[in-house]
Amino acid sequence: MTHDHTTSLRLRLRYRFDHLVAGGTTALIGWLALACLAVVIPASTVLVWSDRAAPSTLSGRLTAVWVSVGQTLKIGGAVGSPLYVLASVSLALVALLFVSTLVSLITTGINRRIMSLRRGHSTVLEARHTVLLGWSDQVFPVIGELVAAHANQRRSAIAVLAPKDKVEMEDDICARVTGRGRTRIICRSGSTTDPTELCRVSPQTAKAVLVLPPAGDGGDAHVVKTLLALDAAVPGAGDVVVVAAVRDTRNHVTAKLAAGPTGHVLCVDDIVARLLVQTARQPGLSLVYQELLDFEGDEFYTAPAEGLAGRTFGEALLSFATSAVVGLLRADGGVALNPDPATAIGAGDRIIVISQDDDTAVQLDVASCVEEEAIVTAGTRAPVAERLLLLGWNRRAPLIVDQLDQYVSPGTTLDVVALGEWAAADGAGDVAAALNHLEVTFRSGDITDPLVLAKLDVPSYDSVIVIGETDPVAAGAPSLTAHETTGPTTATATDPEALADDRTLVTLLHLRAIGEAARRELALTTEMSDDGNRLLAPAREGADFIVSGRLISLLMTQISESRYLADVFEELFDAEGHEFYLRPATDYVRAGREVSFATVVESARRRRECAVGYRLRGQMSTGPAYGVSINPDKRRRIRFAEGDWLIVLAES
Repeated sequence: MTHDHTTSLRLRLRYRFDHLVAGGTTALIGWLALACLAVVIPASTVLVWSDRAAPSTLSGRLTAVWVSVGQTLKIGGAVGSPLYVLASVSLALVALLFVSTLVSLITTGINRRIMSLRRGHSTVLEARHTVLLGWSDQVFPVIGELVAAHANQRRSAIAVLAPKDKVEMEDDICARVTGRGRTRIICRSGSTTDPTELCRVSPQTAKAVLVLPPAGDGGDAHVVKTLLALDAAVPGAGDVVVVAAVRDTRNHVTAKLAAGPTGHVLCVDDIVARLLVQTARQPGLSLVYQELLDFEGDEFYTAPAEGLAGRTFGEALLSFATSAVVGLLRADGGVALNPDPATAIGAGDRIIVISQDDDTAVQLDVASCVEEEAIVTAGTRAPVAERLLLLGWNRRAPLIVDQLDQYVSPGTTLDVVALGEWAAADGAGDVAAALNHLEVTFRSGDITDPLVLAKLDVPSYDSVIVIGETDPVAAGAPSLTAHETTGPTTATATDPEALADDRTLVTLLHLRAIGEAARRELALTTEMSDDGNRLLAPAREGADFIVSGRLISLLMTQISESRYLADVFEELFDAEGHEFYLRPATDYVRAGREVSFATVVESARRRRECAVGYRLRGQMSTGPAYGVSINPDKRRRIRFAEGDWLIVLAES
């Protein structure tokens, strides 16, 4: 069989040209010179012969052709003796060579500089900027919150350093972060563990440095190395606020040593476990923290104690109409949340408030708004034993069980349903043996199996906690991504946290069906890693979700803006300190009667508590607040009913 191969002229010419270029510089110069002469000489000849003013003799016309060629090729075109012409041409060629070399050097230098800028290797010359070290999904909420925090500033900058292409980072940020206002975002490419490359973002002149934990099992080790590199690049750190995060509690102490005495290191596992337990005990608490931690609503600020020095903390509670007073920042830097109302305020102290912005904490006495006849005194509620259910098991599960044991009343039971071999490998038996109040029962089962869930009688439990199982494949359990079509492996298919979220979504689907069948709303608290998966979750509006990635991003951003908040959050998340509670509003003021919020604050003060807001039962399913109001104007009048809740800061 014969085949007719026809090749177009264009392809043949392109092939010849490619072959010519591959021949090297000498061959390329020779062929270009011949091609140039082949065009210039005939064109010059045509110009001379078509010129009516051209010489009449052949020698004169040939001389004119030479002059035209010389001027076109910039080699002079001088006429005279052969020696004069040769010297003129040589001089022109030498000048052309030097000029061409100079242009080439300038072009090469400019191109090199442009490529260096595109690679992100130049040094950032900023002051009082915020530095982000590392790259993960957390970088987007961190940048978004920093932009919101700097909205009232005339000029601010965020510098990002990561081992990633600069242009790719800029494109990702543009796609994921909108409305950057007047904040400039500068990306640089480099290793965060190399002190020399760290200097590209000028950490020594920054206001704050945030070290983001990368994904993967080696993320904590990378954070520790980055902190050591930062200490080498900026010894002592000076006034720079350094905030980092590690996932595993076993690496927390190591990271704190690397960060130094002035650094702040958050432990993801510990914080998520504490907040999961607090939210399971106080439904709706996740919405409160969501409001307090992002910069779009009300958050923590400090206000000067002008006019309040020498007075008591209890008097300060009603000295701000549009800000909720929650504590004192002492002159020595110490933090006192919800101190005794009789505590004296020092001249150098600052008032810790929850306010809309740092310029809205203005003193205005509202003590006259208190309605004494509306205040009620409720007795202490007796502790009640509960039935709790924990679905799933992961690295944080032992911390969750330990935290629950510190909160619950004696006689409370906890049923844990997880893949048996995995829970046993994670020390479930050791956890149960160390408890004081909680009675724990372990059951082996796949929480994504509807038959397993149906046997549990889920509606009979007082509270249900769902946590992600991060290694379902190793344990032999199915997942949404375990049977993907063949092809390149995606990040979702191999990321343990993404697999855990997938299984959590399946579990929530079955729990929703169980709740609908029982015609009862389950008291459900769910842990997730990705905020995008929370939007997909089949749960009621306003349900409690603890999204670890977003939570840590918000905490890091808040501390980077105000370093004293590290102590505030440490106490809020500690079972032994002060924390937020949702308590029946009718324990503080009369039901069915319209009262000012100042009256609520005064009633809470008499119980040594700080009232900061409320949640109305009738609006619990209506977004975006879902009935939660943080820091209402103390002059606002509200009518509370049975089932409404007050949000108070109180001692455990």
